[in-house]
Amino acid sequence: MSRSRTTRRTGSDDAVLADLGIKPELSRRTSPFQNRAISISVICILAGGQSMFGFGMTHGGPVVMLGTWLAVGFFTLLVGMSLADVVSAYPTSGGPYFMAEKLGGAGWGWLTGCLNLLGLLGAIAGIDYGAAQFIGAFIQMQWHVVPTPTITMVIFAVILVVHGLLNSANIRVLNLLNSISVWWQVLGVVVIVGALAVSSAPHQSPSFLLTFHNESGISSTLQVVLVGSLVAGYTFCGYDASAHIAEETTDAQMSAPRGIVHAIAASWVGGFILLAGMLFAIQDYEGTVHSATGVPPAQIFLDVLGTAGAKVLLLVVIVAMLLCGNSEVGASARMVYAFSRSGALPKSELWRRVSSRTKTPTPAVWFSVFWPFVLALPALKSQAAYGAIVAINAVGMLPACTIPVYLALRKGKAYRSGPWTLGAFRKPVSVIACIYAAVMVAVFCLPQVGVINTKTFNYAPITLAVALLLAWITWMTRGRKGYQLTEAVAQPAEVLIPEGDAF
Repeated sequence: MSRSRTTRRTGSDDAVLADLGIKPELSRRTSPFQNRAISISVICILAGGQSMFGFGMTHGGPVVMLGTWLAVGFFTLLVGMSLADVVSAYPTSGGPYFMAEKLGGAGWGWLTGCLNLLGLLGAIAGIDYGAAQFIGAFIQMQWHVVPTPTITMVIFAVILVVHGLLNSANIRVLNLLNSISVWWQVLGVVVIVGALAVSSAPHQSPSFLLTFHNESGISSTLQVVLVGSLVAGYTFCGYDASAHIAEETTDAQMSAPRGIVHAIAASWVGGFILLAGMLFAIQDYEGTVHSATGVPPAQIFLDVLGTAGAKVLLLVVIVAMLLCGNSEVGASARMVYAFSRSGALPKSELWRRVSSRTKTPTPAVWFSVFWPFVLALPALKSQAAYGAIVAINAVGMLPACTIPVYLALRKGKAYRSGPWTLGAFRKPVSVIACIYAAVMVAVFCLPQVGVINTKTFNYAPITLAVALLLAWITWMTRGRKGYQLTEAVAQPAEVLIPEGDAF
């Protein structure tokens, strides 16, 4: 989109923040490409698409996996474009919660912030624990050691600590890793699809991509299709990361919106190619679904390329997951930092501190590492309980990203876009985006199997209800008194580390 003639505000990045009542404190060293890179890294088709691949095989099969990827990707792009319009007007680390407060009032900001924060923490838990599981599958292939829940949890903890250390360094470290992540994903898709395509193993016919396969136990075809769309639905999360690093991005009013839109579009195309390439390479459908590795993509790699080739491709996916989790920690830390500037979190004076040496919100980084570990602890006893916690990633993130869009619509002509704007298309695109988000949140809450018990129950609606209840309780008990966004963010943050050279 081009710069609008009538915009909310323009000028230098720091001047825009000052106009919003924010004192610039973070290091503005993120380029437009690097802003785009963090959202591509967080969406991470090599993580979401691979970890949910087996789920898609049993919930509709190839035709549903590819068809819903196209549909969900398209509507997610509309959500992203609508959000980008608002981000251009409010390019701050707070992201959706800051926009919601400015457009709808403190209560809306508090609700959006709670959903966004829980979604981010759930995403970190899901991504890094998923990476630990894939590493466990690699260990099993390499050393024939069966990973127990305890071993997986230890691997998960080590991953979180490494991500905490990396994100505590200068923003240039995060920018570098995000840039690597983008090219790793591009080359990873090329390598995986290329290796599977040129192998001597037989490939499925094009008609196979139209195959419907249902092992979910759900009798309704429509419900299977809707639930099967979660392969894409769970993957297309986290594009708000471009907004969360806006205060560290040059020309943020244009770069952050573009980062959101470009990341969704690139992931949409790349993910479709990856899914199609994987589906064409399936040798034994049932054998892949019920793979002894516990990871269906790993079984495809084994069947087509043998053990050595499978290990290489599995490592490609694992590295992508690790880079994805690292980017999510970076985005979450900025949100924690911004939310604490508003006095929203207990001990906000701690979490809003910025290192004077690295210019990063170091305490917020470790907040974003510690709580995902706590959220994942139930996985030691029950995968179902863990799934209930991680479900907040999807049911929290999508509403959080859509609330500002709805509030901008509600303001009507009183809303003024930033320099990146949809113009006359903003209203129809935003209306469709809001309707899609409401439908998709309902889909996240649908039963995912035919026979429901404690192990198969979908805890997403309970997780969402608990999140909303907690948001209301915390608002009533402390939010109404302690949450003062504009005044709080105008105050300078405390420093954690004495002055010195940046890393």
